[in-house]
Amino acid sequence: MKHVAVGIIIDNWRVLVCQRKPTVPYPLKWEFPGGKLEHNETVVQALLRELREELSIEVTAHEAFFEQDWVYEEGVDDPVKDGTFMVSYFLIHSYRGTLANLAFRQIEWVTPSQLLTMDILDGNRRAIERLVSYIQGQNEA
Repeated sequence: MKHVAVGIIIDNWRVLVCQRKPTVPYPLKWEFPGGKLEHNETVVQALLRELREELSIEVTAHEAFFEQDWVYEEGVDDPVKDGTFMVSYFLIHSYRGTLANLAFRQIEWVTPSQLLTMDILDGNRRAIERLVSYIQGQNEA
């Protein structure tokens, strides 16, 4: 099982999503930025490193949001691919620096409800549903 740290960057009730390049697994799918933990790295250290490497930002405020196990069936029979993941999602409330796309085909700011209609990685769907409910609740408060 691979452990992954994912950042859900929120700005003015919009969310940053990133489109995977056509040359990587799950080509052109949309996802939140983040990635696998490295050896002896905590989930928060991985989150901060991945967002720095992928978007050139330094996270200054974050909170744990959701955690789930996810299995991509095509990786189950191949131990090299290992399609099982533990995914830790964090809400990113603020960061320093200017966003720069260093790892994706494109990045885009969308409303949470737009996420429901995008070609998102299947493993992110449950987090998106929770995010839509969370933001609707914040807007009503």
